[in-house]
Parts: sequence; C-alpha cells; structure tokens
Amino acid sequence: MLSSREVVIRTIKFQRPDRLAYDFPPRYGSDFVWCGMDPSPDTRPPDGIDEWGAVWKSKGSTLLGEVKEFPLKSWKDFDKLKIPDIYDNRRWESLKGIRERAGDKFLLASGISIYERVHFIRGLENTWLDIYDAPEQLGHLIDILVEMNLVAIEKYKELGADGFIMSDDWGLQNRLMISPDVWRRIWKPRYARIFEAAHKAGMLTFLHSCGYIVDILNDLIEIGLEVVHMDQQENMGLELLGRRFGGRITFFSPVDIQNTMIYGTLDEIRAYCRKMAKFLGRLPDGGFIPRWYTDPEGVGHRQEAIDAMCEEFLKISREVYG
Repeated sequence: MLSSREVVIRTIKFQRPDRLAYDFPPRYGSDFVWCGMDPSPDTRPPDGIDEWGAVWKSKGSTLLGEVKEFPLKSWKDFDKLKIPDIYDNRRWESLKGIRERAGDKFLLASGISIYERVHFIRGLENTWLDIYDAPEQLGHLIDILVEMNLVAIEKYKELGADGFIMSDDWGLQNRLMISPDVWRRIWKPRYARIFEAAHKAGMLTFLHSCGYIVDILNDLIEIGLEVVHMDQQENMGLELLGRRFGGRITFFSPVDIQNTMIYGTLDEIRAYCRKMAKFLGRLPDGGFIPRWYTDPEGVGHRQEAIDAMCEEFLKISREVYG
C-alpha cells in the first residue's frame, strides 16, 4: 500500500495511485496535514484587528469575518501601513518538527493571498479603482505580498513541506470580479513567480479560488498551478470543467457547498459525488481529490449530508481501485 503522501502526489501527477486521496473530517480520515505560520500575516479573525491594522467583524455563525475598517484608505498614508515582518521567528516556532509530526501524510503549507489581502488592506472598490488610477502603487503592494510568499516558501522548504497553498477568491457567481485581461496583466506574472519558486523548492502548487473562474483557469495551469481547491462547481458546471480542464489539473473539492450539499437529498448528494468523480477526475490515473468543507455549521451542512458524501466517495474509491 502507498503512504498517504504518495497517494496524494501520484493523484496530482496522474500517476495512478492505489485509491482516492481525500481530506475528510476525523471520523473518516485525511491524507493531509495542513500547516501555516502562527501568527500568519494572512490571518482573518472573526473579530479583532489583524497585523496590517484591518478591523474585522464576525459574520455570525460562520467562522469567517469581514473587514469593516481598512488600514490604507489613501495611498498618501502608505508609509504608515503596518507591514508584518515575515522573518519574525514567532511565526515559525510552532512548526519546528512538523515534518516528523506529519508522519507519512502530505504536508500542505499555507501562504499569503495576493488579491484578497490587497482588498482587505485597501477595500474592494478602492482596489478595483487602483487598477486604473494607481497601478504603480497597487503593483508595489502586490509585490510586497509576493516577496513575503517567496520567503515563506524557503522556510517551508526547510521544514519539509510537500505542497504550498494560497487563497484568493476571484469569481462572482457568473464571471470574474475584474476583466481577464487585467488579471493577466497584473496578477498572472506574480502568481507565476510564486509557483516557480514553489516548484524549485520541491513543492506542488495549490490555489483556493471560488466563484466563476473559468476565464483564468487555463492561465493558471499555464503558469504552473497543479491543484485548484474549489468549493463550488455548479455555477460553472461539472461537465464544462471536466471537458476543458480535466486531465490538466487536479480538482480538490467537496460536493458544491452552495447548492447540493445544502438543498440536495442524500441520494442527490451521492449522485453528485459520482458525477464529480466522472467529470473532474481521470480515474484511475488521478486528477480528483474529494474533501469536506471545514465550517459546516457556517454554511448549513447537515451531519447526515457530510456522512453521505464521505461514505460515497470512499465507496467510489473501492469500486475504482479495488
């Protein structure tokens, strides 16, 4: 039998693992150990003030908060912005020995967003205006975040991480938040630098991005993204995703968290699991890693729905791999 780490790597590289890799709640198990800086410059507290000076307010039952006070309202105040010290030893103390603690599991290390963090600092509308009104200042801020990621990658390399993941939600329900051409001009080359550094450090590349991201998924694959961590798919369509991108990238996804996992019957959830395996993966070679959504109460996922999803994916694994 392959180790968890080997199963994940073979899945991502389409090298025919001996079962589905998965990331499920403790009752069902996981092939992953997630790790990150503590404190992280990308921490998103439900309530309180983060290291950049953004003031967060809880959204209620969910573990997530939203920024109510942005620390950089004007570029004139850039010199006053609190830029976290990525080299601060406190961030890395708790990670000493993490490779040994992870054992034979895939060690996935978290980086810093380069879009979401910008609009946590500037505000979403200001960020969109900056694209046209202050491109140099915007680019400088993004580059600071890129450099922080490059330092983090080197640190994670020393710690023995297997993968590097960032989180940037780029999509609305039916389109990108900004024009694809603008994304290609400003953000694409910066992601390319990060993915290249991760590969040189021996890590596989992951990006969490929800919403409609069809327009940039080819670009992300082109610059070295290997795994897309996608919590919703119904707004794009499993068939479309599989037809255009299947076999070229690995999908790391639960049953669509906005629709079927909330409103579907247990049989509908099981049927959706099978459609995901059929369209997103290239089984038995790889290309698909099922997972669960780690804040089920915040999005209204019933325990019986989670159980049905996990058990069906495990059943599919047995059917495909024996």
